[in-house]
Amino acid sequence: MALLVQKYGGTSVGTVERIEAVADRVYKHKQKGDDVVVVVSAMSGETNRLIELAKSVMPSPNAREMDVLLSTGEQVTIALLSMALMKRGLDARSYTGSQIRITTDNAHGKARIQKIDTEAMKADLDAGRVVVAAGFQGADEFGNITTLGRGGSDTTGVALAAALKADECQIYTDVDGVYTTDPRVVDSARRLDKITFEEMLEMASLGSKILQIRSVEFAGKYQVPLRVLSSFVEGEGTLITTEGNENMEQPAVSGIAFNRDEAKLTLKGVPDIPGVASRILGPISDANIEVDMIVQNISSVDGTTDFTFTVHRNEYDQALSTLNSIAEELGATEVLSDAKIAKVSIVGVGMRSHAGVASSMFRALAEESINIQLISTSEIKVSVIIDEKYMELAVRTLHSAFKLSDGASGVSEA
Repeated sequence: MALLVQKYGGTSVGTVERIEAVADRVYKHKQKGDDVVVVVSAMSGETNRLIELAKSVMPSPNAREMDVLLSTGEQVTIALLSMALMKRGLDARSYTGSQIRITTDNAHGKARIQKIDTEAMKADLDAGRVVVAAGFQGADEFGNITTLGRGGSDTTGVALAAALKADECQIYTDVDGVYTTDPRVVDSARRLDKITFEEMLEMASLGSKILQIRSVEFAGKYQVPLRVLSSFVEGEGTLITTEGNENMEQPAVSGIAFNRDEAKLTLKGVPDIPGVASRILGPISDANIEVDMIVQNISSVDGTTDFTFTVHRNEYDQALSTLNSIAEELGATEVLSDAKIAKVSIVGVGMRSHAGVASSMFRALAEESINIQLISTSEIKVSVIIDEKYMELAVRTLHSAFKLSDGASGVSEA
């Protein structure tokens, strides 16, 4: 007997038939003696429908009222799933975020959870009920409805699992686990049985869309065992957990992540004086533009330097406009930009104990004549910026070079 928190995304509850299938799965767990808390998203497409509805009334809708509107999507799902469970003879009770008393800050559209009242849920579980909770939402200290941002149901699931001290948080989605890379790019990509919180966090931040970054951070902070499973096929999925002794000799590289949505900006001939980086990035930050990779060249003989950084492609135009103003203010010689780049990254906690991983990566790319524009490293990842047209070739090349298809990833000899 275990206490499980199961989260089902929009595609998993996209139709009445799929909601019935979720009810069947929950019923099987209850028959085995498990206690179950189910967290659900809005039915697939519903959130987008509500956003378009709001914009048809008001081009830039009020943030508070948008949260009131968007939270209704999950309310439909929790009611329908509770009905489906009752039809199967299970005692079920649905809760919105505010009914659970998931207290958040008041940042509408991107609220952060502050505390969770577990009293009512524990009472229901003790009574043998299935708790059906709305993901993605909560309420601030004044009772105003808030939402947690896109993918926020993952965070709700992990947060409830942490608060209830669940044995496992199971994230059901349209894929059957975490793969060494996207199977749509590499046919031989392999599902991982286990991955660490650190690796999953890096992969999520580097472009993997399986889990919301905040949910992985939350799980790692509170040591919540997290498992990614498919709603449509049976299987063990991928367990995301802490790095244990059994991982000491694991392969150097666990996976390849990539992101097409990158843009690069360079300020040339910037005076190389103390504080210049702050004078460049300060206005970028003030414009709420998130910067990813940053490279500053060594000062040239004339006392100037080149400063390069990357941003999300959606923010490229705004960043370029801001940078042009900065260039004029600093007396820079030129602004260069490129919105047709991609980031490719290798990830693995095994890098800590394997030398030569980066050089193997660079050599593999060089053999395919793929030029590296920027490099960024951490203890468990190496990222490169390349021309977008070579992205898929780079992913396939690295997947092969590190032997990820057969699970025997290692560092090739120089």
